[in-house]
Amino acid sequence: MNRINPLYIGIALVIILFLLAIKLSSAKSELKDVQASYKETSKLSTKLTGLKDVYSKDRVKKSLQRILKLSTSAKIEEKTSTFGVIITSESMNKNEINALMGKLLNEAFNINLLKIKKLSDTTASLYVEIKW
Repeated sequence: MNRINPLYIGIALVIILFLLAIKLSSAKSELKDVQASYKETSKLSTKLTGLKDVYSKDRVKKSLQRILKLSTSAKIEEKTSTFGVIITSESMNKNEINALMGKLLNEAFNINLLKIKKLSDTTASLYVEIKW
């Protein structure tokens, strides 16, 4: 009576094996989910790295300097601050402002604020904030 029946030991081993198989299948499904999440995160990090290059401070400065050099006929003031660049002009011809806005809006700038105020039929004032 002190001995355990070998049939009970066999049944216990089969049950333990069955539970381990269930645990293994759930671990496999979790691994697949984590792998899919890793792929998505990897794609997102690649995209963010590309955006970091596009909106970098040095690239924005160089592009802005190039654009402002081309539109030298108008009196444009540029102020650099810690958060970005502020471009102002008290009075610009409508053709000059159209050309400048076409160049600014076709580039990859993060324009925070844009104010154009009509002074007369041919002139307007400009205020643009570009963030880094």
